[in-house]
Amino acid sequence: MLSYVRFWREQGWTPIGAADYAATWQRHGGSVVTHPQVVERLAGLAGIPVRYLGWFQGGELQAAIPTWGRHLALAKDVLKQQGKRGLFDLGNAEIILPVAEGACVPLRHRARYVSQLNAERLSTLREQPEGLALAREPEEYSKKFRYNQRREQRLLEDAGGVIRPMLELEPAEQAAIYAELFQLRWGFEATGKAHLAEVFGLLREFMTGSLIYLNDAPVAIQVLYRVESPGWVSIEYINGGVDPQQREFSPGSVLSFVNTQNAWSEARSLGKPLRYSFGRADREYKDRWCHRVPAFQV
Repeated sequence: MLSYVRFWREQGWTPIGAADYAATWQRHGGSVVTHPQVVERLAGLAGIPVRYLGWFQGGELQAAIPTWGRHLALAKDVLKQQGKRGLFDLGNAEIILPVAEGACVPLRHRARYVSQLNAERLSTLREQPEGLALAREPEEYSKKFRYNQRREQRLLEDAGGVIRPMLELEPAEQAAIYAELFQLRWGFEATGKAHLAEVFGLLREFMTGSLIYLNDAPVAIQVLYRVESPGWVSIEYINGGVDPQQREFSPGSVLSFVNTQNAWSEARSLGKPLRYSFGRADREYKDRWCHRVPAFQV
């Protein structure tokens, strides 16, 4: 029975190697959670082998997927089934799979938050109730909003605030600061707290953004991962933490402004659109920064 179900799920797909998957991703693009190295490193941390599948047409790879059983690789459900729940946190990340333009292939592996970019290329998708929150372009914010954000940043810096790149810190420092500020902000522990330093080390080359210090103490941090595709730049805002005692200076808001503005500036310098995802469109504060876009599931 099990082999029949797998035969049905993989019908039309062919097992391929990790190198073929990586080449397909580099050719057709993807997102943070489908990037070959992100998949390989986090699957290695979990100790769960990845089965790569490709869709060939005319002898050429038109699409490729990384899988864990009946799910796409890195799925939370599989970690939970394997007793590794919360090993790492990728939030509700946008899934962009490498599929050639003009292709239309069936995806039968379970997936949620599949991107609108894949909607016409994967024939089995259906829209899910929850969409994704993607950061607006800078010009889409009102003049008043942008003025207020710059004013908050100036007041924070006048009070001794310093904005530092995340990559100035070693993974262990990043992990300690994130765990502390997350706990202060939300009142519970960050997902995968015990493995944060290891995960931050594994994904260091993809980490971007800044954090904020006030009087030499960290007061706001955001975990951001960035990958670049041939046709776009993807940034995934996983989660963040802020010291609520410093609310008068709005360090969390200042950090969102700094990180999004810098990301847009960099993407535009590359001549590429930016997909800066705040994950599931489920909180009011995200509406200040983002517009809602559809997401799809299998």
